[in-house]
Amino acid sequence: MSIVLKNVSKQFGAVTAVKRVSFEVAEGELVALLGPSGGGKTTVLRMIAGLELPTEGDIVIRGQRMNEIPVQQRNIGFVFQNYALFKNMTVFRNIAFGLKVKKWKRRDIEARVSELLKLFGLEGLDHRYPHQLSGGQRQRVAIARALAPKPSVLLLDEPFGAVDAKIRQELREWLVRLHEDLNMTTLFVTHDQEEAMEVSNRIVIFSGGRLEQMGSPREVYENPANEFVARFVGVLNVLELEVWGETATVGEITLPAPGLPDGARVRIGFRPYAVSISTDLERHPYLATLRRTYFLGVMLRVELETDTGLVIRARMTKEDYAQQGLADGRRVSFQIRQYRVLATEGGPLAPEESATFTPPPTLGENI
Repeated sequence: MSIVLKNVSKQFGAVTAVKRVSFEVAEGELVALLGPSGGGKTTVLRMIAGLELPTEGDIVIRGQRMNEIPVQQRNIGFVFQNYALFKNMTVFRNIAFGLKVKKWKRRDIEARVSELLKLFGLEGLDHRYPHQLSGGQRQRVAIARALAPKPSVLLLDEPFGAVDAKIRQELREWLVRLHEDLNMTTLFVTHDQEEAMEVSNRIVIFSGGRLEQMGSPREVYENPANEFVARFVGVLNVLELEVWGETATVGEITLPAPGLPDGARVRIGFRPYAVSISTDLERHPYLATLRRTYFLGVMLRVELETDTGLVIRARMTKEDYAQQGLADGRRVSFQIRQYRVLATEGGPLAPEESATFTPPPTLGENI
């Protein structure tokens, strides 16, 4: 393994920023550390870099315990959120900075910087200063500077947070291509779920200093470990139903709940794509009014409101929307095709083959 964390914790006075976190990163992986602000992801990244020391636990990089190894000796490239480029240095000198510190020979420095300028599409910009570059170019210079000394691991803290949406998308695609070319173990911090899903091989999800789940983008989306992950990674509808006579009900929605006692409360979660909508009011079991439509490009997000005030979020193609003649205010019928039973916030999700609350045979349980 390239990076291993074993029961790592970090205290800042009375505040526990990271709580007994353990995970492994294989050689050549591109891993996203994802979570809300204050979740602990940046602190984990800084401990791997050596900018913070763990209060307890071990950090191992390529088989060597790093807890007491100074940051200068860890052979790690680190890119800060604000790039931290030297304003009074040209692009060439910024990229060459780490090589000069390591006392590389002049001809080797020139060869390495030229190689990186070409690789990063920065040729012809070597004599410019940071203020003469676009946001995307500054980010590329920052990454090139981090890679110049040929580190064993690359760490990126919110690498695309300071650029606009169009450049951010371009940089995401560029980072994926760069990673494929270099095959370098890379960890990056983000609070953007879409970014983590699009760029990484695996995602480590944090909340309140705890590691909630680690898995591929598809795994964490389709099989979330708990309700926090299910809500944080993508949009999730959550309904709380009450059980009477082995039937769980909320508003107009009723689902079978065999084996549960009367008065029990059950929470279910389902993704917007799991909701089917039709203008044929006889087609699906539940009725609602299309309250609002959000245009997302190829897809549309729609909000449905039932007569009892339940709000259901659904997603559909713009072709299906137009074909059905849908519009805000239109009455529709709908069905929840797939859902999963949720435990309490922070607790595990019910198993996929729930013995106490099984959907009808036509419904699935994966969200």
